[in-house]
Amino acid sequence: MNYDQARWTHDANGESTADQYEPLLSEKNTEEVAVDSPLPDDLTRDSLELPDLSEPELARHYTRLSQMNYGIDSGPYPLGSCTMKYNPKFTEDVAALADAAVHPDRSDRSVQGTLALLDGLQDYLARIGGMDAVSLQPPAGAAGEYTGILVAKAFHEQNGEGEQRDEIIVPDSAHGTNFASAALAGYDVVELPSGDDGRVDLEALEAAASDRTALFMLTNPNTLGLFERDIGEIAGIVHDAGGLLYYDGANLNALLGQARPGDMGFDIMHYNVHKTFATPHGGGGPGAGPVGVTERLAEFLPAPRVRERDGGKEFELFDPENTVGKVHGFEGNWLVLVKTYAYIARLGDEGLRDASAKAVLNANYLASQIDYDIPFGPFHHEFVASAGDQDAADVAKRMLDYGVHPPTTKWPEIVPEALMTEPTEIEGKETLDQLADAFNSVASEDDETLESAPNRTTARRIDQTSAARNLRLSWHALEEEE
Repeated sequence: MNYDQARWTHDANGESTADQYEPLLSEKNTEEVAVDSPLPDDLTRDSLELPDLSEPELARHYTRLSQMNYGIDSGPYPLGSCTMKYNPKFTEDVAALADAAVHPDRSDRSVQGTLALLDGLQDYLARIGGMDAVSLQPPAGAAGEYTGILVAKAFHEQNGEGEQRDEIIVPDSAHGTNFASAALAGYDVVELPSGDDGRVDLEALEAAASDRTALFMLTNPNTLGLFERDIGEIAGIVHDAGGLLYYDGANLNALLGQARPGDMGFDIMHYNVHKTFATPHGGGGPGAGPVGVTERLAEFLPAPRVRERDGGKEFELFDPENTVGKVHGFEGNWLVLVKTYAYIARLGDEGLRDASAKAVLNANYLASQIDYDIPFGPFHHEFVASAGDQDAADVAKRMLDYGVHPPTTKWPEIVPEALMTEPTEIEGKETLDQLADAFNSVASEDDETLESAPNRTTARRIDQTSAARNLRLSWHALEEEE
């Protein structure tokens, strides 16, 4: 058991306890400062209470806060499906270069280096996904989903079937954003039940697919970590019905250099570059969710895109012929795209292939070391264990006491008390063993211990339902309530 992630003090009895509280700046030494403002009196205060601290006091305050927090730089983060992996710092250095600080409204001729990088990234992603054309504009994975659906809608409308094809099929194990994106785009969502093996039920798909089907959204491997072995038949069923096949790129890190969605029959896909190529993830962004399509759909991609001109000597922005329009400002989240390009260029073909292999190896090794039941397999980059008679949420909170971040819990719902776990390719055997020890220690503990956890963290268990329903977004709001 490794408790290195916690900060420790000792109580009067000599027992180790986590350091509990760091006062807010407003609770430290403050000074009242008069306010002189030209604004109306009813919009200003007469004075403000501001912290009056020395530089060492301020530095220590924020350092202590950082030590109380848990992040990917401090330990393993096996959140299944979320793919929370370490962000290499060299990509941050590249994005911080002065030459990357480009105003997005400059002329094409004055930003040829920028356009060359974007064109190169379009090509990288197209080759990795087996697609013919890529838009870098969507600012997140969910935005990429929505954009891909808009492309499909435009395609069907051009074929005179826009009103007729009003359904999108989504597996019951799919990411919640699939359902939301389809509904947001105005489609009726048809939920497809999984087969007994956790994969797409071909008979159910044949029954669901019809001349009303616009799209079937699928990730492969799916959210149980299972590869859809019948993907050829799945593509045939959807295409025979006149629909399109959409690839949710959330799990693409399991396939890099091994297989390509385009080769499986997918027509549209989005790339979660934070998951697959280690641009920052968590904390609200920024993100990027590029969309790739096959040749017949390229004319509908968002504008602008980048292309070569004058025999490849220059690059320019252009609008596809039947573009769905803009889905984000300018060419997307530029600095996130810079980091994506840097990551792919640094690893190269062999490096990406190796990363994928390690993601699969790590998941299978960890699964072989834990005592919880894993109902579905064989799997790839992630697995879903069942907590059995234990409450998965209690298991997660107790794992925090062992110095590791817990897996995703309670989802997908087809596994009772699900513990969805993805160690990613970044972890070594020592860390995987630490995770396994935490799983197995918790598996042997009684309900009373689990229900009181966490006990060794800075923050104790909170009432999550009340926290979600009664938002307190500032310290002042809490003071006013009290």
